[in-house]
Amino acid sequence: MAGINALMGKKIGMTRVFGEDGSSVPVTVLELGPCVVLQKKTSDKEGYNALQIGYGEIPLKRLNRPVKGHVEKASANTGFRFIREIPVENPDQFEPGQELTLSDAEISQLVDIVSVTKGKGFAGTVKRYGFSRGPMAHGSKHHRAVGSTGMSAYPSRVLRGKKMPGRVGGKRKTVKNSLIVDVRPEDNLLLVKGGVAGAMNQMVLVYFK
Repeated sequence: MAGINALMGKKIGMTRVFGEDGSSVPVTVLELGPCVVLQKKTSDKEGYNALQIGYGEIPLKRLNRPVKGHVEKASANTGFRFIREIPVENPDQFEPGQELTLSDAEISQLVDIVSVTKGKGFAGTVKRYGFSRGPMAHGSKHHRAVGSTGMSAYPSRVLRGKKMPGRVGGKRKTVKNSLIVDVRPEDNLLLVKGGVAGAMNQMVLVYFK
C-alpha cells in the first residue's frame, strides 16, 4: 500500500456477500481511516522508522495542553480519539498532516487485525473455561462450583496458573491472515472474510501484508 503498513479504524458489523459462483461469504465490515500523520520517527533520531497517526476526530478543546500542542504542530485542525504508531520502511515519504486512506488496498490481500475482545465481566469456571457442572439434584451442593483447587498435604497451596473464576474478555487479540473480499475507498470501507474480535464500533488496527 504505497509504503503504508497499517491503518486504524472501527468495526461496523457483519454481513455477507455473494461470490460469482453464488456462494455466500460471511464478511466483517471495517471503516478504516482517514488517518492523519502526526509525527515521523526515524532511525537516525529515535532509533527506528515509524509514523505516529491519529484517528477519530474530536474537538481540540477536549485535549489537554501537551497533546493539543503536539497535534497543532502537525498542522491538524482537530483532535483525535486514538493515536498509535505504525512501522514504515521510509518515513520520508510522508509529511505531518498528510491523510492516509484505503486508496491502495487490494482485493485478495491478507491482513492482520488487532482489536479488543468483548468484555463479559466476572464469570465462573463453567462459563470462562467450559468446566463441567456438578449434579443438579436437590441434595447436591456442587452445581457450578470450581471443585478441588489444590492439595491438602504437599505442596499445600494452589499452583500458579490454575484455572479459576475471573474476568472474561476485554483483552487484546490479533486475527491473522484475514482475506480482503472487497474495498470501497470512496466510503473508507474494507470487507474482510470471517469474524473480527470485538464489539461494534470497536477500534481496530489493520496491518497490511
